[in-house]
Amino acid sequence: MLDEATKELSNYRLNQARDCLRVSELAIKEGLFKDSLNRSYYCIFHSMRAVLALDNFDSKKHSGIIDTFRKSYIKTEKFDIHFSAIIGNAFKMRNESDYQDFYFVVKEETIKQSENAKEFLNAVEAFLK
Repeated sequence: MLDEATKELSNYRLNQARDCLRVSELAIKEGLFKDSLNRSYYCIFHSMRAVLALDNFDSKKHSGIIDTFRKSYIKTEKFDIHFSAIIGNAFKMRNESDYQDFYFVVKEETIKQSENAKEFLNAVEAFLK
C-alpha cells in the first residue's frame, strides 16, 4: 500500500504533465512549434516521473528516468512497447530543437509529437487509476 506522500508526489507530477500538454497544444495554435516540442517532451517526462514516484525513484538525469521507466515498465509489458519509440523520438526532437541552431521544425511533426504526448499521458493516467 502506498503512503499519502507518495500518492501526492505522483499526482503532482501527473498535473505537471497535464499542464505541459496544455501548453504544447496552445503553442501549436500560436505557431510556436519549438516550444510545443519542448512541452510535449516534458509531458512525457513528467508522466514517467509520476509512475516512477510509486517506486520511490527519481533521477537528476533525463536518461536515468527514461532508462528506468523502459526497464521497469516497458520491458515488463506494463506499457506497450511502442511507447519506447515515442519516448525516444520526443527526447531526440526536444534536444535538437532546444540546442541546435537553425533547427527546422515541421508543423505536422509537432502536431504528431503533441498527439503522442497525449496518448502517453492517457496511458499513464489509466495505469495510475
